[in-house]
Amino acid sequence: MTPFWFTDAPTPTRLPLGGDIEVDTVVIGAGIVGLTTAALLAQQGREVAVLEARQIGAVTSGASTAKISLLQGTRAQSIADRHGIAVLSRYVAANQGGFDWLLDFCAEHDVATQRVPAVTYAQDADEFAAVRAEYEATRAVGLPTELIDEFEVPFPTHGGVRLREQAQVDPVAVLTALAADIEAHGGQIFESTRAQRLRRHRGGVVIGTDHGEVSAMNAIVATGSPVFDRRAIVPQLTAERSYLAAFQVPGPIPREMFVSAGQPTRSLRWCPTEAGDVLLVGGNGHDVGRVDSEADHVTELLDWTDRWFPGARLLDRWSAQDYHPISELPYVGPVQLGADEVQCATGFAKWGITNGVAAALALAGRLTGRQPVWAGDLAGRRSGAVKTLFAGAQSNATVARHLSTGWLHLLATDSGTTPPEGAGKVERRGLHPTAVCTVNGETHAVSAVCTHLRGIVNWNDAEKTWDCPLHGSRFAPDGTVLEGPATAPLPR
Repeated sequence: MTPFWFTDAPTPTRLPLGGDIEVDTVVIGAGIVGLTTAALLAQQGREVAVLEARQIGAVTSGASTAKISLLQGTRAQSIADRHGIAVLSRYVAANQGGFDWLLDFCAEHDVATQRVPAVTYAQDADEFAAVRAEYEATRAVGLPTELIDEFEVPFPTHGGVRLREQAQVDPVAVLTALAADIEAHGGQIFESTRAQRLRRHRGGVVIGTDHGEVSAMNAIVATGSPVFDRRAIVPQLTAERSYLAAFQVPGPIPREMFVSAGQPTRSLRWCPTEAGDVLLVGGNGHDVGRVDSEADHVTELLDWTDRWFPGARLLDRWSAQDYHPISELPYVGPVQLGADEVQCATGFAKWGITNGVAAALALAGRLTGRQPVWAGDLAGRRSGAVKTLFAGAQSNATVARHLSTGWLHLLATDSGTTPPEGAGKVERRGLHPTAVCTVNGETHAVSAVCTHLRGIVNWNDAEKTWDCPLHGSRFAPDGTVLEGPATAPLPR
């Protein structure tokens, strides 16, 4: 499912890497973090190369709702509860830094933005306690939020908290402008070039790809869930899938950015197009690979929109993947402790536009000696260790359960009939766990063992993909890597 943002304005295609090269810094991933970091470094005269396995914005950034906001659902109360008001204040300062830099960049590069209020609202009376807690947490760190009793919208609300003068943007327009800025300052961008291997060499790194090697003094891993990490960072994240749809609506469209305080999540914003304003509705998220039917989540989102916006015509639908940190704070720092030449950024909990730019400011600052004062809180130097350890134990127990149940389920299965069109199943062929599916009239049979940490993949009936319930790696029907920490395909 191609995101709505690419429909009218696809990004220009870049060539793959054409052979071995050497640069100051290699950036892996051409989303908001990777391109902003590369732009900041290129502006300082650094030789930069960006490697993108697919196309610019192909994964999370290009599928984002692209809300530029310091009011982020119920994030403030979650961070304050885990780490205290002082850490929350620095988190907000980091996001303010990202907010300001991005809006300045958009103004300088003629990228249209709309300044609109952000709202966290209660879907029912029980959710209002979370709304009030968000109001109190944001006011405690100086944000001028306000409590609102009711909103003039067609869907049910029971009050909310509002922060004025936030913004929204077309994420693909931002990524396109960032890419052009990188190249204008001498940086290089290579698409269809997957980073597959990393080795350290003479105080630097060498990144092996399917088209050659890139030698550099430093590497920035900006792939959502960090590739090349198997033990330290990825287990501290929960991979989450959510769904989005664009609608043409016959009546008025809400002019504020809404997100619900509880579950199932409802996220709304409007988007200007040449044909008129469009309504974007998102939500119904879940942990990757851990539900019986992803299609049911999509149907529920579409049914909700049809109920509260009668006559809404579906224009496009797509999905996005985000990573929720068990510490409740993003991580921006070394992929491996004691090895500062390879840095990463992850754990934005669905607020990656401001957090991603803040992460880029921190990453580029470490290499240029201009690190922001709040960067330490994004590098793991934080309080709340006891609560985080407990949350980590729960998360790892869940991963272990999915690992064991996936393999145990295979003991009771054997090869059988070919799946019908659009369906997939995991079965045992002799001693081999096999993932079998039929898509567009072609049947594929690949290994069912994820190439990251050997979890058994599950079929995603909404997107026709193989999804790993351990850490969120996703594969096409033929086993090609789509996203996640995995770098190798599922073999035939």
